Amino acid sequence: MAANDTVADMLTRIRNANLARHQTTQVPATKMTRSIAKVLQEEGFVAEIAEAEEGVKRNLVISLKYKGKNRQPLITALKRVSKPGLRVYSTRKELPRVLGGIGIAIISTSSGIMTDREARRQSLGGEVLCYVW
Repeated sequence: MAANDTVADMLTRIRNANLARHQTTQVPATKMTRSIAKVLQEEGFVAEIAEAEEGVKRNLVISLKYKGKNRQPLITALKRVSKPGLRVYSTRKELPRVLGGIGIAIISTSSGIMTDREARRQSLGGEVLCYVW
């Protein structure tokens, strides 16, 4: 991967692990990926987050959640919005609603990474990182 877009990489890894019905997936640990994983956990999309160290590299081990006996992934889709080549910002008035409030938008605001709901509550705008539903 030439452009190091850790967020897109993280979303892709979660998406792939979900499709393959894996119990866990590993993502390189950065401040950004930690915060996003925390938001996903708070919103109930992932079960738990642990950190694994391999020498110098630190990874986040994300435990995925499934529902029912067919093990349907709780995350239907993850969509990257703001990319390194095209950043997408939103004022507090224009914060997106994902599927009429069923999904969440993860926003990077001046006071940390949070859901669109939380950003609206604190009336903050910011960079729209991704949608999850």
